[in-house]
Amino acid sequence: MSIATIFAHVSCSDIAASARWYEKLFGKPPGRRPMPGLVEWQFSDSAEVQLYEQKEHAGHSTLTLGVLPLEPERVRLSEAGLEPGAIEETDGYFLLRLRDPDGNLVVLASAERG
Repeated sequence: MSIATIFAHVSCSDIAASARWYEKLFGKPPGRRPMPGLVEWQFSDSAEVQLYEQKEHAGHSTLTLGVLPLEPERVRLSEAGLEPGAIEETDGYFLLRLRDPDGNLVVLASAERG
């Protein structure tokens, strides 16, 4: 198997409300709206996130994003009103958790705190 791109998928109950929240999270609007109920953000040739309106699955997704460094992102997310949690230290990494409007878990992971 030769994987060229991975689309992380997050289910939501209201695409308009969730897209606004994820615009704040990512700091930019979605790059594509390929069909009703689906928006996508592309970050590189191989990293993309899909937000899909699928009420029966909303609130059960986990999205983990690798960022460097973590503290400036925590500040930016707080200023955007997204209410990130405290930075947690793990074995060699730092984590920051927050929940989207449906309760989906978003985790920011970083090897650098500051």
